[in-house]
Amino acid sequence: MSAPTFTAALSIGELEASYPLYCKALRILIRDGLTRAKASRTVAWSRLESLHHALPRQYRHPEQLFVLLSRELTAAS
Repeated sequence: MSAPTFTAALSIGELEASYPLYCKALRILIRDGLTRAKASRTVAWSRLESLHHALPRQYRHPEQLFVLLSRELTAAS
C-alpha cells in the first residue's frame, strides 16, 4: 500500500466539510507558538487559502484567520 499524499486536489465540498478541522489545526499551531510564516507552509493553511480563493465571500483569508485567532487566544489568557 502506498503512503497518502496531499497533492490530490479536493473538491470544494470536501474542503467545506473539513473547514472546522482546518480552523482547529490553525488554532493549535497558534497556541503552539508558530509564526505566520511557518503556519503558512502547512496543509491546513493551503486548504483554507483554497477555500478563500474559491468562495471569498464565505471564507476569510488564512492571514485574517491567523490574526483573529491569535487575538482570541491572547484575550483568553
